[in-house]
Amino acid sequence: MELAIFYAFAALTIGSALLVVSLKNTARALFLFFVVLFGMAGLFIFALADFVAITQIMVYVGGVLILMIFAFMLSNKELLADLQNTSSKFLSLPNWQTLLLSLGFLAVMIYGIIEWQENTPKWITENIRSGNVIKSTDNNINQLGLRFMTQYLLPFEVISIFLLAALIGAAHLSRKEDTK
Repeated sequence: MELAIFYAFAALTIGSALLVVSLKNTARALFLFFVVLFGMAGLFIFALADFVAITQIMVYVGGVLILMIFAFMLSNKELLADLQNTSSKFLSLPNWQTLLLSLGFLAVMIYGIIEWQENTPKWITENIRSGNVIKSTDNNINQLGLRFMTQYLLPFEVISIFLLAALIGAAHLSRKEDTK
């Protein structure tokens, strides 16, 4: 089941990223960028990089994406008018297909919750048995610093490149074009 969820996150992230770069509608591309960032956070959780996943959600989704949405909203009124004139359905899916997809995701989530409660993953039980558990009295800042600069250095640097691209995109969206 874990492998299936991993491949689902990977497919969702790659598919959304491809749609982000291919859609002409900026509002839908921003929404799909939101899905890409959450998918990447899910993949970081599978890589046992919880700190990087939470940083991804808090900084990039909570800050950068909101900045890009505001830049989009304030930038060009023609883009907003075009958005209002387009179809109200996302990717023009009929209601029954949307309902089927939603029920499928709900079933996967319920199955995952039940499976997690009944069968605790091996890596958690092994860490509890070996005593490798973070306690409230432990110095978490030193551990975070060591792991952040050793084990999770590459994922963090990749995320920083995405942050730079997001800031460039926000600057591009917010600039005014000359009318000639």
